[in-house]
Amino acid sequence: MLDRPADRARDHGWVYGLPPGITSEQWPLDPVSGYPLMHGFTLLLPEDYRVHGEDIAAVSFFATAPDHNDGGAPDDPEIREAVLALPAHPRLSRMTDILDYEYAALLLTKAKYEGAFASPPAPLTLATAERPRWLDVGGASAFFEAAPPYGQKMFASAPRTALIENRAIALTLRASDPNAGKGPQDEHTREKAPTGYQPYYYYVGGVPGRDNFRLHDWSKDHAHNHLGGTMRPCQAVPEMSPFYIEFEEYFGGYNFGGGNAQLDFRDMKFDWACG
Repeated sequence: MLDRPADRARDHGWVYGLPPGITSEQWPLDPVSGYPLMHGFTLLLPEDYRVHGEDIAAVSFFATAPDHNDGGAPDDPEIREAVLALPAHPRLSRMTDILDYEYAALLLTKAKYEGAFASPPAPLTLATAERPRWLDVGGASAFFEAAPPYGQKMFASAPRTALIENRAIALTLRASDPNAGKGPQDEHTREKAPTGYQPYYYYVGGVPGRDNFRLHDWSKDHAHNHLGGTMRPCQAVPEMSPFYIEFEEYFGGYNFGGGNAQLDFRDMKFDWACG
């Protein structure tokens, strides 16, 4: 995440701000609250990661607003039924976390990625939750206002108060990653055939323990926000395809309890864990 607004001619997407190439009616509403889900990031996929066909070049991720995510989703069948009955974007995938909060991903063509920014839709008339802060000041400013010091350090200065305010994404190659192209899995809990994936750490002498914990040399310079390869979840390794993105709370402004998240955009699976 760079400390400047995105330029679609040279960058690989953006964090915060608004999604491109959709109408307000196609912006996914939250079945829990009835408000629009918050846009977290839009990522232009490298060619090797375009697993939904050459025409699908980008993915937009939407999340529960951080001020709507606290302890467990309230159950309101009337709101959920009304939201899910609305017409949806043909390439929309919805996902639910362990607390029953909602997330979504939209697959975009290159033309849609280069399209105009969308405006958030009006909330459902049934919505009774407090209005999420991002709708008034933008996702970047809302996160900065509430973020702990380590989160605010991701910004050189306070973001502008504007829905359109975003930060550019730049992709760089990892110099070394033996897990490139391998689906992450934990050898003790995996449900699928072994992929050859290996953890980023090891224990001296094979004896588990804090004093014996070491990082492999090849993992020491890996960035926290990344596409594929070695995963560093805050808790257990979710079993996913090689085509996933791992990201921190500040990479879009979420409430992951100080943890991080993973989105498998091939199989449309989502997972996060607190730190």
